Amino acid sequence: MTTERNITVYAESTPNPNSMKFVMNCMLLPNESVDFRNVSDASNSPFAQELFNFPFVNGVFIMNNFVSVTKSENVEWIEVTSELREFIKKYVDSGKTIIEPKQELTVEEENEVIIKIKKLLDDHVKPAVEMDGGAIDFIDFSDGIVTVSMKGACSGCPSSTLTLKAGIENLLKRMVPEVQAVEAEMG
Repeated sequence: MTTERNITVYAESTPNPNSMKFVMNCMLLPNESVDFRNVSDASNSPFAQELFNFPFVNGVFIMNNFVSVTKSENVEWIEVTSELREFIKKYVDSGKTIIEPKQELTVEEENEVIIKIKKLLDDHVKPAVEMDGGAIDFIDFSDGIVTVSMKGACSGCPSSTLTLKAGIENLLKRMVPEVQAVEAEMG
C-alpha cells in the first residue's frame, strides 16, 4: 500500500533549452545520479520508464531532489511543463519506486591525486552543475588527463564544452599540478 506524502514540484529552466529541471521537496536519489538516454537504458527505473512513455521525452536524469527531462525539439516547454510536473508529483507522491537498488561495489584504493581531484569536483564543480540540472562524475585520471562524464541537462548542452574547458579544467590545473587536461567521456 502506498501513502501520499504531499510532494511539491516546481519547474526550473536550465542552460540547455531542451532540458527542464523538476525540483521536489524530497530526496529521490541522495548522493548518486542516473542518466537515461532512452527507455532501454532505464530498465532499473520504473519512474524513468514511465517518463519515456511521453512521446516527447528524449532523456531522463535523476539526482538528489530533482529530475531533469530532455524533450524533443518539435515540442515547446509551454505545451508540456504542466503535464510533466503533475505526472512527476503524482508518481513521487504515491511512493512508487524511483530506481531499483544496486549492489554495492567494493571501494578501490585511490592515490592522493585522485582524492584531490574528486574533492575539488565534489566541493566546487558538482553544486554548480547540479544547479543547472546536470551532473558531473569522475571517471578516470591517467597520464595527466582527467576524464569526467557530463550528464543530465549538461549532456548535449552548447555551453558544457565551455564549462568543461574554461571552468573545470582551469580549476583542476591550478589546484592539482599533475592535471594537464580535462576531457568529457562521450556516452
